[in-house]
Amino acid sequence: MTDAKAGCPEAGTDKPGFDRGLLPPMLLGSVLNPINSTIIAVALVPIGRALGAPASQTAWLVSALYLATSLGQPVVGRLIDVFGPRRLFLLSTGLVGVAGVVGALAPGLGVLIGARVLLGFGTCAGYPAAMALVRSEAERTGRDSPGGVLTALAVANQTVAVVGPLLGGLLIAVGGWRATFALNVPLAVAAVLLGLLRLPRAKPEAKPTARFTARPTAQSTAQSTGGSPPRGSLAARLDLPGMGLFAAMLVSLLLFLMNPHLRDWYLLALAAAAGAAFAARELRAATPFIDLRVLGGNVPLLATYGRALVAYVVSYSFLYGFTQWTEEGFGLTPFHAGLAQIPMFLLATGVSIVSGRSTSVRGKLLLGAVGQITACLVILLLGGDSPLWMLLLVALIFGVPQGLNNLALQNSVYFQADPERTASSAGLLRTFAYIGSMVASAATAASFGQHADTGGLHRLAWVMLGAGLLYLLLTLFDRTLGRTAGTGTRASL
Repeated sequence: MTDAKAGCPEAGTDKPGFDRGLLPPMLLGSVLNPINSTIIAVALVPIGRALGAPASQTAWLVSALYLATSLGQPVVGRLIDVFGPRRLFLLSTGLVGVAGVVGALAPGLGVLIGARVLLGFGTCAGYPAAMALVRSEAERTGRDSPGGVLTALAVANQTVAVVGPLLGGLLIAVGGWRATFALNVPLAVAAVLLGLLRLPRAKPEAKPTARFTARPTAQSTAQSTGGSPPRGSLAARLDLPGMGLFAAMLVSLLLFLMNPHLRDWYLLALAAAAGAAFAARELRAATPFIDLRVLGGNVPLLATYGRALVAYVVSYSFLYGFTQWTEEGFGLTPFHAGLAQIPMFLLATGVSIVSGRSTSVRGKLLLGAVGQITACLVILLLGGDSPLWMLLLVALIFGVPQGLNNLALQNSVYFQADPERTASSAGLLRTFAYIGSMVASAATAASFGQHADTGGLHRLAWVMLGAGLLYLLLTLFDRTLGRTAGTGTRASL
């Protein structure tokens, strides 16, 4: 196991550097979700053909993972805030291996959807654990802006997200669609071994201060007056009733978003009722699951969550909808559909590396919004007889927002969140992103129906364009973005 204080001093200073031994499990754990989110994009058509399921049914393979992950990320993040990352990381990544076996052996679509649910819960710990480790290392080293580490996380996630379709196409060409599930077994084994060897056993005891002004909670009041924060029973510390109400609210909402229709109005009513009960519970709880008093006073963080939702509507509509169209509407094989994403992969990686040198986010967000809008306009010009270079141009344009948005949103949450709730705040960022992906999945299914044709692609492009314009407006009128970046020296890798 790597000692959490093993970082070497940075050249020219007496301060220790970031513990590089933490990077392998951090990076591998954080990419388990995006690799499973994206690799399925080129597998939907082969799975549908093999199991006799139309696109409207295989869309559940996407929705199931995001339903589980949207719920699990903030819950597991809160557990990490309380208990530290090691145990949650090991349990979750072990579940990824189990899900890989179930998916590889699944006899039908129902079991396959169940495997995707397991994958959703299994990949919940990687990203919140990584953000918690970044926070604890930043406090240990005295560098409150570990730009290099945050950039490495963003680059790893966006690289895997983009290379996922290419990898999926290669696996399908070699071993069929079941190979895309079997891949999780060696990845999970590697993640568990790295976690056992590298992650610290004890949760750091740092007591950071928040970077924003909000109404005091019971915990912060006790600390400011010299007392101890309320401990109580384990159930009280975790706020299990709050978690349950949050789950009821989110599941009802996401089930409606999977197939929005007026006949399912009761799901929205259930979501509203559970949401009201959740708010009442959290405002009274001594140690709330999500501290609404603090979150409500943190307008910059709320704006970041809103931007994440609409940004991912565009991103995942492109990932799933455009990829399906390149196979069914344009006639590419799954492998060649993955190859068509290479321009986005190359440009997004370069953009993230270059832009990661700065912690400012406003410019990244604005350029990312313009890139999304431009790509949507080009998609409206595509047809089944379009030249291949136009498909590559769309992928290339999408590389700009792909490289900028993820990094900017991640940096925003790191600097805007209450340091004591870094993991759960990072989990909530993913929850809002996955709500956006659920909207994208529903829009894709509604646009295509039984077949991913060009007319459906154009209908989807209009949805994407609307979301891209909203993303631009949310960025233009947010006057808090200039204060997002923290101060201090960035940690060195």
